Amino acid sequence: MKTIPIHTVNPFDLIRENITEEYLSSTQNYPWIVTFSGGKDSTLVAHLVFEMLLSLPPSLRRRKIDFVSNDTLVESPLVVKHMRDTLGEILSAAQIFRLPISGEITTPKLQETFWTLLIGKGYPSPNRSMRWCTDRLKIQPTSSYILQKVNENGKAIIVLGVRKDESSTRKASIESHQNLADSNLTPHGSLKNALVYRPIVDLSTDDVWEFLAANNPPWGGTHDALIKLYREAAGGECPIVLSQEEAPGCGTNSSRFGCWTCTVVNKDKSLQGFVDVGKTEFQPLIEFRDWLVSIRDQDQYRQAERRNGKLTFKGGKHIKGPFTIEARQMILEKLLAVQAAYQGELISKQEIDLIKQCWTDDILKQGSKP
Repeated sequence: MKTIPIHTVNPFDLIRENITEEYLSSTQNYPWIVTFSGGKDSTLVAHLVFEMLLSLPPSLRRRKIDFVSNDTLVESPLVVKHMRDTLGEILSAAQIFRLPISGEITTPKLQETFWTLLIGKGYPSPNRSMRWCTDRLKIQPTSSYILQKVNENGKAIIVLGVRKDESSTRKASIESHQNLADSNLTPHGSLKNALVYRPIVDLSTDDVWEFLAANNPPWGGTHDALIKLYREAAGGECPIVLSQEEAPGCGTNSSRFGCWTCTVVNKDKSLQGFVDVGKTEFQPLIEFRDWLVSIRDQDQYRQAERRNGKLTFKGGKHIKGPFTIEARQMILEKLLAVQAAYQGELISKQEIDLIKQCWTDDILKQGSKP
């Protein structure tokens, strides 16, 4: 009996072909914006896009590609270092190979950083019902950058490393947005004239890890540092977030590479994972974060009135106002002590100066009340 060999199609061959065809599309030449968090999925997309450019003759590398990352300024220290280091390697190699790649790291405005709002204006630590951080720290900075590119070029294409296999929520979100007719592109739900391209949407988590372990990045080096980061933290990354619809992935127990200050999760699993493998310098950060959670709803640390000067009730229940000036001073003092123990910057001098100005403004406002 003759055996007929079964040839399975390598999904990465199809993805490579698709990325190349999309880049060379003659129907439009809008710039690509590759969102890069430094996590496994965005690293895979970066790998495949960079590899695609290298495979093309210089005459065909006409479409500009921007790599955009987001730093909330309170990212998990090892994660943000890895992101910045890797993005630097990508941009350096792109310059050497003369690829049309540029990069940007978006950050929140000084008046909207985590510390300015929490310690300066007294916003209570974020929780599931009042998650004020995601929009200001993640969505607005990167969305503003994308809209700037849209304004400059008419439209722009956001290349995302999202996959249906990530979670049931992610799968439902992806399937709720239909591609344009005869296209791989989907209109973004909230960014006008921005289109979304999801090249690895159908890959499994195993597919991602097997590829990264077996293939060195085209910009040089290996993916070993990324693999080690995940192994030590036993975590998954907080992705680049561009809308409130995507925000549920931020600040949930399934997104473990997030902000070290995150008080929305029950426990910071990734930072604890680093401590458990011997990186004990992060223990003071964990303890500070847990302390922030513990003081959030204590009456002695909260003003009775909201920032608008009014008492607020909902369903007959009093809604507390911001942290008191004294509580904010206590939080800053404790944060500076943690910073000294950690021996790395956790809050900038510019933030401290603005925080003290916020205190002065609030004290003057309170003093002017009849």
